[in-house]
Amino acid sequence: MAIHTDIAAHGWVALLPPGLRAYALLARLDRPIGTWLLFLPGLWGILLPEGVPASARLRLALLFALGSLVMRSAGCVVNDMWDRDIDRKVARTAGRPLASGALGLTEAAIFLALLLLCGLGVLLSLRPLCWALGVGSLLLVALYPLAKRVTWWPQLMMGFTFGFGAPMGYAAAVGRIDWAGALLYAAAILWDLGFDTIYGFQDMKDDALVGVKSTSRLMARRPRQFVGLTYALALAALAAAGALAGLSWLFWAALLLPGWLLARQVVLLDIDDAPGCLLLFRANREVGLAVALVLLLGQIRP
Repeated sequence: MAIHTDIAAHGWVALLPPGLRAYALLARLDRPIGTWLLFLPGLWGILLPEGVPASARLRLALLFALGSLVMRSAGCVVNDMWDRDIDRKVARTAGRPLASGALGLTEAAIFLALLLLCGLGVLLSLRPLCWALGVGSLLLVALYPLAKRVTWWPQLMMGFTFGFGAPMGYAAAVGRIDWAGALLYAAAILWDLGFDTIYGFQDMKDDALVGVKSTSRLMARRPRQFVGLTYALALAALAAAGALAGLSWLFWAALLLPGWLLARQVVLLDIDDAPGCLLLFRANREVGLAVALVLLLGQIRP
């Protein structure tokens, strides 16, 4: 029977020389879904506030796309440096470069420094308020891999980390954080908590064997109820953010689209189907893009 893994060492990655291929896999360049899921809350933050010129929004979106790519890669390097011993014991992750020995810690540390330097360049292109927020995001990136060792809620920690783009994008667009921006962050955290719990259902048996805690294991007896609740609360926080931001009625009409996409995930969820859980997790790119469309439509005054 084939071992379930989310490593995609084929396609363009397979064309790279073996040395470069190991770095690409370490940075998860074979799986861009993580970059999308880090980028999209930032895009939401850029699109939520009124009065921001289209050219400024486009510039920020491009900067956040680049920043998301390098910082997601940096986060993966940190995660794999912490988890290399655990990863060797989990079927889905045993082939990762540090777990398999394809790369060493020194090589990973040098690669991490280069990624963080690129991220610093992007950060310095934003407003000064974002510089302070960027320091906070680095702390979250560093602590997130440790969460699974001390709490049953590492997926919530992931939400705080990956959702941090929402207040960053909002601050980059308008130079402040207010209640609308805070509620958007709450929506991103809850959305991340839901889809990362789905992702974690893939590893429950291996996690139990090696003693790793997860929200997925904690909620395994009521998965649909829990994921459905997190998604419902995320939509409620998003609606509240849109109301405070004064978005048009088009926002409210279009909100049905991400609501339907999230409800579909809850209905289709089967925690015993690891490949299916991975597909549902990846479907959140479309959810995030739908939310971005909703916020964009909310800026239109018919």
